[in-house]
Amino acid sequence: MHQVHVSTKINGDEIEYLCETDETLLDVLRDKLGLTGAKEGCGSGDCGACSVMLDGRLVCSCLVLGAEAQDREVETIEGMADGENLHPLQSKFLEHAALQCGICTPGVLIATKALLEKNPDPTETEVRYWLAGNLCRCTGYDKIIRAVMDTAADMRGA
Repeated sequence: MHQVHVSTKINGDEIEYLCETDETLLDVLRDKLGLTGAKEGCGSGDCGACSVMLDGRLVCSCLVLGAEAQDREVETIEGMADGENLHPLQSKFLEHAALQCGICTPGVLIATKALLEKNPDPTETEVRYWLAGNLCRCTGYDKIIRAVMDTAADMRGA
């Protein structure tokens, strides 16, 4: 197989790596860079467990090639907190017990962060629609939705 050299920015840091031309961004993040927050749930873009932001767009990293990150910006769950200070969504997920096994949680957090950046005042229906691509078998969705709605209100100062 042929390897390519990739220069990219991940969570604000300039990163370089070598990857096979058919290697997914998910595999690069997890296996080459040690960023194991994104999980492989399905490998076909149906579950959202591997969600990351690529140039400000929510994507399933199992459907993006590692080589496609060249000269782009990637944001993973590892970049969501500011050091020891959790992002408000992370805090609310803990407060509302909106997580259990942790497989879906990183993808759900990245997806909801993307939503609130795009729409800081979503309706419950909009949150449910936005998260339709993120599957969770442990918590159900009510605690997740409550955590997102509560975070949105707090971030707006409502």
